[in-house]
Amino acid sequence: MAMVGVKSFSQLKEKAQEYLPTEKISVVEDAYHFAAEAHQGQVRKSGEPYIEHPLQTALILVELQLDASSLAAALLHDIPENCGMPIAKIAAKFGPEIGTLVDGTTKLGKVSWQAPGTVAREAQAENLRKMLVAMAEDLRVVFIKLADRLHNMRTLDALLPEKQRSIAQETLELYAPLAHRLGIWELKWQLEDLSFRYLEPEKYRRIVNLVAGRRGQRESFITQVIEVLRREFKKVDLRAEISGRPKHIYSIYQKMERYSALGKHFDDIHDLLALRVLVGTVPDCYSAVGIIHSLWRPLPEGFDDYIANPKPNGYQSLHTAVMCFGTTPLEVQIRTRDMHYVAEYGVGAHWRYKEGETILRKG
Repeated sequence: MAMVGVKSFSQLKEKAQEYLPTEKISVVEDAYHFAAEAHQGQVRKSGEPYIEHPLQTALILVELQLDASSLAAALLHDIPENCGMPIAKIAAKFGPEIGTLVDGTTKLGKVSWQAPGTVAREAQAENLRKMLVAMAEDLRVVFIKLADRLHNMRTLDALLPEKQRSIAQETLELYAPLAHRLGIWELKWQLEDLSFRYLEPEKYRRIVNLVAGRRGQRESFITQVIEVLRREFKKVDLRAEISGRPKHIYSIYQKMERYSALGKHFDDIHDLLALRVLVGTVPDCYSAVGIIHSLWRPLPEGFDDYIANPKPNGYQSLHTAVMCFGTTPLEVQIRTRDMHYVAEYGVGAHWRYKEGETILRKG
């Protein structure tokens, strides 16, 4: 086995074995060896061996439980561009499906993003988002591209400040909204927070410090709320996983901007930590919200039923806001575990690997 990237590959293999059949793991293994050899001697600007980038891209995808072909294509995706190897050679070795995924990812990498004047920028970003989806005959190509971009954002420190800002702007205006459109919250918030960190470093640090300053107080409050809910749910034998969910830095920044326009201050933002309740069935969701409303007064216009009326990207959940213990507003999300998986991983959640089926193809 090539010594470069062994640790990352063993993590990838371990995760893949949780849901892929054994014969499919060998495809991923072959792709790793092939990529390690092709990228041998190449290093990234950070100084690390180049193979770490495709490995980290595949590790992001294995969390979404994408199929073996996607993982293999992620491992191979930079070979045509960086090693001058024709797609035909990759397709000959790994088959037309993986060849097509690598080809699609290479083509998406060539889509140019020029930041024009502010007025036209959003229109251009929207056109590019449409182009990305239209160009991808298979949605898995877009998943690979999003994972590729996320790892590039995580390693942006190695680039010059001007390049950092340019890539961060492109990520915020193109890739984060694309992840949102596909309903992949797990990728969306990371892309947004990383972009914001490079575009507005001072504001980013300020919010991090503001949030950290009140952490102990908020966590103590949430612990109390969870204890009360567990006790009440137990009375009616309602089984639920209850957890506090911190708001992400960019979403707090957006909320601060809205509050500032209304003449309000950071201290007025009470829902920096929301509560998430995961239950087994749809009826359980409505039972849980009923119990919450009987305990604490619901805030006007604080209730949204995205189970009966899902968002366009497939997101389902009950949202409510209550005045907790009479003094503190609290936002609560209630959903089934299946809905939670869809909320985190979007389109990918609708498609677990099934032998002989390819559900993510366009159309």
